[in-house]
Amino acid sequence: MRVGFIGVGNIGRPIAGQLLKAGHALTVHDVRREAARSLLDGGATWVDSPAAVAGACEVVATCLPGPREMEAVCLGPGGILEGVKPGALYIDHTTTSPLLARRVHGVLAAKQVDMLDAPVSGGMEGAETRDLLVMAGGDRAVFDRARPVLDTIAKRVLYTGGIGTGSIAKIMHNCASFTLDLVMAECWTVGVKAGIDPATIVDVFNQAALGHQMSLKVRLPATYLRGNFEPRFSLALARKDLGLAVELARATDTPMRLSLLCEQELVEAMARGWANRDSSIFLTLQEERAGVQVRLPDQ
Repeated sequence: MRVGFIGVGNIGRPIAGQLLKAGHALTVHDVRREAARSLLDGGATWVDSPAAVAGACEVVATCLPGPREMEAVCLGPGGILEGVKPGALYIDHTTTSPLLARRVHGVLAAKQVDMLDAPVSGGMEGAETRDLLVMAGGDRAVFDRARPVLDTIAKRVLYTGGIGTGSIAKIMHNCASFTLDLVMAECWTVGVKAGIDPATIVDVFNQAALGHQMSLKVRLPATYLRGNFEPRFSLALARKDLGLAVELARATDTPMRLSLLCEQELVEAMARGWANRDSSIFLTLQEERAGVQVRLPDQ
């Protein structure tokens, strides 16, 4: 298959390398030709613009720094739109705005070009070993068409729904990841300042429930995500434990901004009379404000 790849940086280059390794005829472009050197040495063909990539290939993929670059490569002068042919497939691996993905999808659809927004998770190391998760949004038939290409670059490929949902999945996951990192940093700094060895507190996190993603894999699917708030670990106990952590933070003069916000939520939930319900019930306060529920279907 004639595949074009635009954006061969730290993640794009090894993804494109997987396509080359699988035997696809690969055409590449980047703002820096030297970034593509290993691909060119491996048999890829260089062209001087995204339009030239699109004109030469039946499948065009991008992996770019962000929305601004993706928009320019797709819709700007010398961009994909200028060269792409009806019947082509465009796959965007950029972590981008779902609103932009939907706009580009509409423009390309007018030219009878299919599109998926398909960001990846796993980083440079995962791209090099194919240990990636692809989150692909678009028409189901387009996803099925693209599946052989996606399977070439990633061990795990997940269909997320309509166009833009791949980007929604990726940016919400990353938002949660960075926020959780900050919460852990809050807890670790309090712990170390209060007298525990850094290696020990990190080891505790790795070996206790958090390290095994207990909440995401076990507790929340059984409670909050099912709307079942029979107590497994009561709100009253959660409020007590978080209160002890915040108390220690104050005693050690260590800020815990996110933890204080969480404490306020627990206090509000307690005021609703939910002390003896499962602790996850406090998450429904966010649902009330958002006007939406997050529930998994019964299995």
